[in-house]
Amino acid sequence: MLALRTTPWPLVAVFTAGYLPPYLLPTTVGRLDTGLPLSATQAGAVGSALLLSSASAGFLLASRVERAGARTLARFGLALAFLGYGAASLTTAVPAVVAGAVLGGFGSGTATTVAATRIAAERDPHRASTAGLLSVSALAGAVYLTVPHLGRSHGLPLAAIALTALAVWPLTGRLPAGTGTSPAAPTASGPLPHRRSGLVLAVTVLCWSLAQNSLWGVSGRIGLTQAGLGDAALGLVFAVALGAGLMGVLVAGALGPRLGRAMPVGAGTALIAGCIVVSASATTPTAFATGEIAWNTLYPVVLSYLIGLAASLDARGRWAVLVGSASSLGTAAGPLAGSVLSAQAGYAGMGLVLAGGLLLVAVPMTAVALHTGGRPLLPGTIRRRGGTPAALVAAATGTPSGAVPEVGAAEQPVVEIDVDAPALAVRGAYDTAGPRQAAAAPGPGPG
Repeated sequence: MLALRTTPWPLVAVFTAGYLPPYLLPTTVGRLDTGLPLSATQAGAVGSALLLSSASAGFLLASRVERAGARTLARFGLALAFLGYGAASLTTAVPAVVAGAVLGGFGSGTATTVAATRIAAERDPHRASTAGLLSVSALAGAVYLTVPHLGRSHGLPLAAIALTALAVWPLTGRLPAGTGTSPAAPTASGPLPHRRSGLVLAVTVLCWSLAQNSLWGVSGRIGLTQAGLGDAALGLVFAVALGAGLMGVLVAGALGPRLGRAMPVGAGTALIAGCIVVSASATTPTAFATGEIAWNTLYPVVLSYLIGLAASLDARGRWAVLVGSASSLGTAAGPLAGSVLSAQAGYAGMGLVLAGGLLLVAVPMTAVALHTGGRPLLPGTIRRRGGTPAALVAAATGTPSGAVPEVGAAEQPVVEIDVDAPALAVRGAYDTAGPRQAAAAPGPGPG
């Protein structure tokens, strides 16, 4: 019940609307390929343009959420998403579809930027991001189960995204207007903290997302052409995979920071690399389903820790937005990169290339997690001039987590303050305190 009361559900809803397009990427690209006069590479390029527009919104608006207000920007983004995706779903003219997808992508990116900024200002950003991933995984799974039974129109996935934006729009009334800052977050502008760690994280997350979405963008074609699944069976596999992702996110939410961030990020990325090899080289429905389900179980777990890691670098949410936008750039390039790699090296060769790239980027991502949030809080780390370490006091007395430095936090500098020595007191100038003396003390005379 505590989680229900403390989870910022309006932010979770905006997060869901912003993140839904990447989750529906396989069916969106696949239906653009089959429902419109587009080749597989051209359909992948349209998907990349949509996600690139989404990423550009994050870079443009990262520092403007506080000034414009979370409510205003969220409503603006959701309106663009509804209009853009809605228009693209209602027409078969390729230029109009592309324009609508790009406009809707900018709206989705705006909503994602607002959600990332506000989630970073929460007392528990990991819980909020986990709830958002749960919500978007559940919704995407429902779409994958439903859309195959409604026809083969290219507009069905786009219409689902548009309707989600419309449904979320009323919930933005609970977001702050004007300056969208949190009382716990610093309001003064200043340089980005942890510049080196943030830059390394942004670059590696871009590559991480590129590898994930290179496979995700062509997973539909792998299932249909190489693994021999039908359209309905493929939708079922994706729905089950996203359902497994829900379980993974629940586990990540239950574990929280107990494992730190380094092990989930590093080991999780290595396991994802193996799943990508299995899925890309699958020639049977069983092998394909196994790879996709295992991969989608791990992917949102690692993603939730990456979001939390980015949020921990800056309480104002700037690194969360910038890293999220870098992730969107990788996501945007994924469909096109997957199409080109699979055309040149085949699906199995593409899987090996992507897995090797993931293993390479896992090293610096793990190093950032260790450097910024994974160092153990050893006795004496925050102890000054003797005394009991604050972490031990907190553990013994149940002190709220905000009362002591976080694990891995930088030590606070000790400032020496010179105080002038007071004049020596004269003993005769004071008497013992008490009601008797106070009552006996003579009052002021009339003159």
